Amino acid sequence: MTKTEQIKVEPQLETPPLLKTVILSSSLLTERMLLYSSLLPALEDRAQVELWTTSDKNLNFKDENGAALTNVEPFPLIKPFREFPYNHLRRMNEFAWDYRLRPPSRIGEMRRIRDKETRLHIRSLKLPARVLAMLKMERVLEDWLEGLLLSYSRSPEGAERLATAIPDVLISTGTFRFEEPAVAAAAIKLGIPTLAFITSWDNPSTKNRMVFKYDGYLAWSEQMKQDLYHFFPYIKEAPVYVIGAPQFDVFFQPRFYETREAFCARSGLSAERPIVLYALGSPNLFYEHPSVFYLAERIACGELGDAQLLVRPHPLHDRGLDLAELRQLGPRIVVQETGQSGLSVPTRAQNEEQIRDWVNTFRHAAVVVNLSSTAAIDGAIFDKPVVNLDYDPAPGQSRQALVKEINHAWPHFKPIAESGGMWLVNNPAEMVKAVKTYLAQPDLHRKQRRAMAERVCGFLDGSCGERMAAALIDFSQQNKTRLKDRIRHKRR
Repeated sequence: MTKTEQIKVEPQLETPPLLKTVILSSSLLTERMLLYSSLLPALEDRAQVELWTTSDKNLNFKDENGAALTNVEPFPLIKPFREFPYNHLRRMNEFAWDYRLRPPSRIGEMRRIRDKETRLHIRSLKLPARVLAMLKMERVLEDWLEGLLLSYSRSPEGAERLATAIPDVLISTGTFRFEEPAVAAAAIKLGIPTLAFITSWDNPSTKNRMVFKYDGYLAWSEQMKQDLYHFFPYIKEAPVYVIGAPQFDVFFQPRFYETREAFCARSGLSAERPIVLYALGSPNLFYEHPSVFYLAERIACGELGDAQLLVRPHPLHDRGLDLAELRQLGPRIVVQETGQSGLSVPTRAQNEEQIRDWVNTFRHAAVVVNLSSTAAIDGAIFDKPVVNLDYDPAPGQSRQALVKEINHAWPHFKPIAESGGMWLVNNPAEMVKAVKTYLAQPDLHRKQRRAMAERVCGFLDGSCGERMAAALIDFSQQNKTRLKDRIRHKRR
């Protein structure tokens, strides 16, 4: 080799280190999203993921090939805040924001339900809260309260585990629930970047306050993003990623699809008959059994032709119906099992078979009946006509006004209920008429149904988990850039 010859050396690209991520999960409604969406496969070569879960059932989670895509650990021990002064001040803060923002959802629920159940000494906090709201001091109160609550360690175990692991980012999927804010607070105190996933479209307008400020937020849609800005003004100062609803990724995964014949055989249904699906909501809000039994009786006697009824209890609240009475109506009435009896709500989980049940229940339904629940969106994604109760089915109709407020005033549901994508019914007879009409004309309101689902979900392509992964990576990179800039600025 002569002196003039040069050796060409290809640059060696350094493989970026895996992003250390801890994800908190305290509900099967979010955990099924984490485990069965496209999130974990999208992070496989980019991040080292630990899932801290309240569900013992998922501690040994494996994917469909028997592989562990993530390390699953039990949730740290949590203790509650002391009632005084912490919980008293939290309630006062919530009252202050309610008086300032006047959200129809929270004001209506307070007036019709919570005031009757709340103890007198808590209700007495409304007066100082009202004064603070009149003086526009609610944000000052909340900022001060955040510091106070951060000073109270609710999870020493969580703090110790985070201090040992030092993750690059912590994701909370339950910022409005009891367990996760305790660990998120520990992360905030340790300086670990935090990302809050707002896991349902109604959370900003119906839930209690998120007192802690996270470094970034994940939302389903642009509408949810605007809702966050309205109810939590400080969020405008943080990045908000619109990623869609990863929980619905499974609706687009053929591996969960079953033929109609196979699903009906497993479920005790007839593949030849149309399926009317009644999807129950939370029993804590409405007692829907009378409307279920009314529809079941009409179907059993043949008033709706050859149709059959499948009743699906809410998976978080499946406590069983009066099955003996339903069974007496004949083989056309079937009740699905969705819960795990004997388990508390945070410890419940859904395995692949239950995910398959969920997906195919809506895939093979002909009509979906519900009372102002997300089941309406489940049905709309699969282009199933949706009948929505606009009345309280309980005897005496003590919550009739509340039903009307949800459908026609609550900010998350009013645009859906009045979109034309669902049929609002005012009594049991109208419910039966709407179901019969949809069975005969399944294309009715199709365009409006699609628009309804798109408004709520943001994206309907089965790739929301991938967008969530991309947001996580971008958030981490942006955070590292900001940290470098701060260090550079200090050195000057």
